[in-house]
Amino acid sequence: MIFKRKKAKEQPVDAPAPEAVQGEPEPKTGPFDYSDVENTQEYLDFGSILIKPVAGLKVRMDVEESNKRVIAVSLEIAESRIQLMAFSSSKSESLWPGISDKIKSDISAQNGEIFTRDGDYGQELLAKVPQQLPDGRAGHVALRFVGIDGHRWFLRAVIGGAAIGDEEAARVVDGILRNVVVNRGDKPLPPAELLPLSVPANAQARPAGTEKNPDLKRPERGPEITQIG
Repeated sequence: MIFKRKKAKEQPVDAPAPEAVQGEPEPKTGPFDYSDVENTQEYLDFGSILIKPVAGLKVRMDVEESNKRVIAVSLEIAESRIQLMAFSSSKSESLWPGISDKIKSDISAQNGEIFTRDGDYGQELLAKVPQQLPDGRAGHVALRFVGIDGHRWFLRAVIGGAAIGDEEAARVVDGILRNVVVNRGDKPLPPAELLPLSVPANAQARPAGTEKNPDLKRPERGPEITQIG
């Protein structure tokens, strides 16, 4: 007599959540410290700030008019803008409370409006700053200020343009910000010292344009880097 084994009834099994899978490291998101990135060859290296190129990205360097010092790297993609400044900081104390208070004070002095909200890196500032429109009428520019603490460095980002009100544009800008690398260097520096910037060796500089800088200080435009991608 031949006995046939009855097929066991299949029971539904819930797939484990991605975070429950063992052995798979969680993807890292930046901005990153220079020591955490194995290969920066593909990045545009501005010295203390490194930018990962994406198609359609335009990069420029902003120069302080009074002393001609390069103080920021500004990025533009589609109708969005982001300005980056890197500072030295201590291991124990964030620069953001003091910097955010100064931003609030400056905007209030210009009769602007300032709001706070929780973001991926803690408290962010949203501002409406009065600005004269091209046709001479009074208007305003909307800005988002983000402060990010790293390993003995602090990164300040000022975001403007389409990324303020458009979710998809905001995701693109946030993706660029998460891939930024900050190179603090080993030199002893006091807290809040601006980290040095330089023109990347792998970028071709061209004369400055005449567009307005979205930041409050509106520094003089420096060399503008050719479009990437």
